[in-house]
Amino acid sequence: MASRGRSRDGKRPGGRSSGPSRRPRRVVGSGSARARLRASLHSKRMASAARTLGLSTTRRAAIAALVVCALAFTLAVPLRTYLSQRAEIAEQTERAEQLREQVAEFERRKAELSDPAQIEAEARRRLRYVLPGETPYIVQLPGDGVRGSGEGDGRGDGGSATWYEELWRSATEEPSSAG
Repeated sequence: MASRGRSRDGKRPGGRSSGPSRRPRRVVGSGSARARLRASLHSKRMASAARTLGLSTTRRAAIAALVVCALAFTLAVPLRTYLSQRAEIAEQTERAEQLREQVAEFERRKAELSDPAQIEAEARRRLRYVLPGETPYIVQLPGDGVRGSGEGDGRGDGGSATWYEELWRSATEEPSSAG
């Protein structure tokens, strides 16, 4: 039944095949016909593959969407990590630049303080030291508070008590009762 007048290789007993050959004839000079033929063969192969797998167009689209989503989720976590690490690197680079500037300022200050004249000037200004034989004085202008210039050890104009005298006075005074 299956082999009506044909041999096993699909040829008729006379040596001719029963249908068109598997390779199409080449048409010289017609590139568009060749392209149409290739596209036709490709679509037939895809359709036969889809029929073999039993997939409709909708199912194929759903599978393609599922594959795209899986790729997106696979790439999302490494991408997020990469972006957060780039932000952290930028932040650390900025912090390193700030620290370099701070180190340069400290080295400049260290070079300044290596001079004995600068140390003496700092002691006079901040600690209000005077050399033996010098007479210290503080000029207070109207509007200056009790503390004077706000720098130093808190004595201000010299008339207020030192911190330990204030502490002793607050510890020894009787608490006043209100009202």
